[in-house]
Amino acid sequence: MRVALVDYDSGNLHSAEKAFALMGREAGAEVMVTSDPETVARAERIVLPGDGAFPACRAALDAVPGMVEALHEAVIARAVPFMGICVGMQMLAEVGHEYRDTAGLGWIGGEIDAIDAPGLKVPHMGWNDLRVLRPHPLLDGIATGDHAYFVHGWQFRVADPAHLLATADYGGPVTAVVGRDNIVGTQFHPEKSQAVGLRIIGNFLRWRP
Repeated sequence: MRVALVDYDSGNLHSAEKAFALMGREAGAEVMVTSDPETVARAERIVLPGDGAFPACRAALDAVPGMVEALHEAVIARAVPFMGICVGMQMLAEVGHEYRDTAGLGWIGGEIDAIDAPGLKVPHMGWNDLRVLRPHPLLDGIATGDHAYFVHGWQFRVADPAHLLATADYGGPVTAVVGRDNIVGTQFHPEKSQAVGLRIIGNFLRWRP
């Protein structure tokens, strides 16, 4: 099984590559860090990370010739399992409002809004408990109260509550995991979330949507 970890110059992929490679050995998966759209199009799993501001990440993704088209062909046309991480998850939305309105991929209805947490420091940074809202293969073995590592000042507000799989509490519910069909995304960094994150990565690699 070939897993494409998309490299579009948006964040350090080293820790993500290590975590996916570790769990990939157990799942019989070959993990490839790649900026080649043809490699992405042929992959059997696709992971889109992302660090920084939404407009910058979207511009960087668009700047790789053919990458958005390859992602759409694989994920939407062929239903290849897809996982977005942090801003890679936010780009699943229809629009992000950070700095200016920026179109997302539009694969999960909703928008990216600033976290509203009066009296708390934003960005939301550090460990927080997950609250699992509904069962999903990505969350097998994950329970409410398990910890994940977050670094973000903006959150995904989904249009359809059925697509919200887990939240964290930070001055109110904050989106932690979204999903529909063959697409999932985590706002937190599974590669930095120790045993919980490795479990989620392993679940993704074994998932057969």
